[in-house]
Amino acid sequence: MKKAKKYDAVAEVRKVREKLSVKYWENPDLLLRDLKAARQRYHSEMQAR
Repeated sequence: MKKAKKYDAVAEVRKVREKLSVKYWENPDLLLRDLKAARQRYHSEMQAR
C-alpha cells in the first residue's frame, strides 16, 4: 500500500509548465526577453562570487 505524499513535486512542475506555456505561447518575444534578463541576473551573481 502506498503512503499519501505530503508534497508532489512532479505535479507542481506540471502546473508551472502549464502556466508558463500559456504565458509565452502567444508571445515568444516575451520569452526571449525574460530569458535574457535571467541570463544577465545569473551572470552578475556569478561575478559577485
